[in-house]
Amino acid sequence: MLICTALSLLPKETSGEYGPIAGYVPVVLLLLIAIAFPVAALAAGRLVRRKVETPEKQIPYECGVDPISDSKDRFSVRYYMIAMLFLVFDVETIFLFPWAVIYDKLGVFGLVEILIFLGILVVGYYYAWRKGALNWV
Repeated sequence: MLICTALSLLPKETSGEYGPIAGYVPVVLLLLIAIAFPVAALAAGRLVRRKVETPEKQIPYECGVDPISDSKDRFSVRYYMIAMLFLVFDVETIFLFPWAVIYDKLGVFGLVEILIFLGILVVGYYYAWRKGALNWV
């Protein structure tokens, strides 16, 4: 209904059709609603919430365990290396799933293809292991 009202406000061309801008009115209205709703929800939450500051709320939360250091301490580069290696080898499962779904249709070619893929991953894993990238200590 709101869109129909907005369209009726637009000037009609001589042919009786709405101008080229009329197609964008629903998109602009959706964009305005998409921006206004979260802003209004956050503003309402800020007005309604209780503001109780305690020392316990100011410490970093680590799954119920008392923190052992400051939350602004730097992490070792090894942490990021292990995270990146996890992502690389986790992508393997993303490529294995579609292959497993259509395994019957691929036949021997699909089997050889996936064995080559897994071989490359095993070589990469072995290389990372030999370089010590998986050692945390």
